Amino acid sequence: MPRNVTLLSFAVLAAGGAVLFPSGGAQASAPPERPKPVQHAAADTSAERRQVMTYWTANRMKTAEPLDAPTPRQSAGLSAEEPAKGSPWTAPPSAGRGGMETRAARTSSGAAWTRGGAVARTTGRIFFTTQGRNASCSGTAVTSANKSVVMTAGHCVKMNGAFHTNWVFVPGYANGNRPYGTWAATRLLTTQQWNTREDINFDVAAAVVAPLDGKALTDVVGGQGVAFNQPRGRQMHAFGYPAAPPYDGARLIYCGGRTFDDPFTSDDLGLTCDMTGGSSGGPWLLNVNESTGLGTQNSVNSFKYNFAPNWMFGPYFGNEAQSVYQSAQNAGAL
Repeated sequence: MPRNVTLLSFAVLAAGGAVLFPSGGAQASAPPERPKPVQHAAADTSAERRQVMTYWTANRMKTAEPLDAPTPRQSAGLSAEEPAKGSPWTAPPSAGRGGMETRAARTSSGAAWTRGGAVARTTGRIFFTTQGRNASCSGTAVTSANKSVVMTAGHCVKMNGAFHTNWVFVPGYANGNRPYGTWAATRLLTTQQWNTREDINFDVAAAVVAPLDGKALTDVVGGQGVAFNQPRGRQMHAFGYPAAPPYDGARLIYCGGRTFDDPFTSDDLGLTCDMTGGSSGGPWLLNVNESTGLGTQNSVNSFKYNFAPNWMFGPYFGNEAQSVYQSAQNAGAL
């Protein structure tokens, strides 16, 4: 059965428990063997990074627009493969002050995040060139051994059989301002399933970004926690920079509520949310603390069905997603 979906880095189509490690635990405890992700060299020389940084002028970022997304090559409804499940595993956040015990963020189907904190620093816009045109996604800095990992969606690093170019991450983006700088990717990683057939169940990716002014990413903005193989049906908050109407990509938006299983074709998690194109790759966080802006990432904004525009879907973070994260955090940033 064909699936009419919209990948959220693009405009809507017209048709149609956990184990918590102490600080530093992300690099201290080796998980079981995981399926190896696909890795792609991005701006891995200083000359290439200078070229990418020069390319992204304020005007190019402002005019980067979502594109109509083609139907993924592998329909989730025809895929016999679901994300592999293993033992629950969590790395804690590495940013903010205070504990995780104060009040949680409020439920929302799409509102501006105005309470600052770590989430306003760690979440950012992603800009890239795809098929000769400039586009945007969302992503987040996460705690990692190399302090340089950005988690996002698979189609935010590769689409239509080709990896994107000129890939940068702008944490804390706000109305054109780049308060924490622009970070160029040296390496892009995604699941084998997204790489070979763009299977929506595995729409997960990571980028490793180069240091900026001699400092690593999470030393500057901090990092959200990240968790895999968690129970379904939990309360989560999704964040991103939707750029298609009624949004314009200028500010951080969030949704919050209890997740549910996709009742249609994929193995994804669902959340009531009206974010639009450009929000793809933004984090779904567990246990968001309204006071600190800290949480633990457990999915990303991925797609919407055209017939259900108020529901957002994100991939289950199983073994394959964990493999992407582990490979990214153990890679060199240069």
